[in-house]
Amino acid sequence: MNQDNTEKNGRINWVNRIRSSHDTRKVNTQREYKQGIASAILCALLWGGLPIYWKSLDPIDPILILFYRIVLACIFSFIMAIIFYPWEVILRPLKNKGTIRTFFLSGTLISLNWGIYIWAVSNDHIIQTSIGYYIEPLIVCVFGVLLFKEKLNIYKLIAIIFATLAIAVILIYHGKIPGIALSLAFTFSTYAAIKKKLRVDAVLSLLYETLFLLPVAVPVILYYELTGKGAFENAEPVQWGLLALAGILTGTPLMLFAMAANRISLITLGITQYVSPTMALLLGAFVYREPFDMIQLVAFGFIWVGIGIFTAGEIMENRIIIEEAGQGSEQIRGNENDK
Repeated sequence: MNQDNTEKNGRINWVNRIRSSHDTRKVNTQREYKQGIASAILCALLWGGLPIYWKSLDPIDPILILFYRIVLACIFSFIMAIIFYPWEVILRPLKNKGTIRTFFLSGTLISLNWGIYIWAVSNDHIIQTSIGYYIEPLIVCVFGVLLFKEKLNIYKLIAIIFATLAIAVILIYHGKIPGIALSLAFTFSTYAAIKKKLRVDAVLSLLYETLFLLPVAVPVILYYELTGKGAFENAEPVQWGLLALAGILTGTPLMLFAMAANRISLITLGITQYVSPTMALLLGAFVYREPFDMIQLVAFGFIWVGIGIFTAGEIMENRIIIEEAGQGSEQIRGNENDK
């Protein structure tokens, strides 16, 4: 009898251990998901609030701000790299000449994107930057089809058509191409396409993308400062302090984005990233009082409809993939049981 009780208690303890471990995994998964959502939202808020930051640096020349951003982002990412990684991992990308060339190209593209953005914000074109970052995911989709042979489903196609209609509305009414919006969208999309093949952690990637541009950035900064055109001659002390934060405000959102990407689905991450251009639109229209007429509202309407269809399609496609994966797992378990 005692032996039976012992065996029964053993089975109960064994079951309880399994349940407790399952509950722990569930709690850990929920915690990681919440951390991922928080990281994604904070990242989007930081990016969305950047127009306020760049505006606060006026009258510093936008070109000078760009090169300060490159240098300070390099310093910030280097400090983060030596905190989180051993030297062997940090120096590994330097052993491949092809990787170095790719970093230089991607660094040039993202710096061009930064420069256009800072100039646009400083010259009262915040709303157009919003258009650029709304249509950027759709252009990434086009690049995926053209460069990586990805499938173009009906949802993506309709979304791209609506984005094209938005650009056509602006072009026909205003008689000019929205150059800032398209430049931002295409430079970042090309940057994303290059990064797709270069899988390196966000901190190390930022380090090398800025490091190889230092030979250009440092002389430009010295020229500006030594000729009296720089920040120390033309800005207030408060603005010097704000400018010093450029590296942190560049690197921190990228780190948060990387943390979010490892914890939540890319669809959820993508949806949160629409917070940034929405904030830029609201800031441009209501805080900085940039012109926002009915034609622009129609153009944004086309973009929002396209984004809605695009997002719905991504969610449905993701559900199908999950269901197929689940069915595949069940089939494998069934085959194993048959054995």
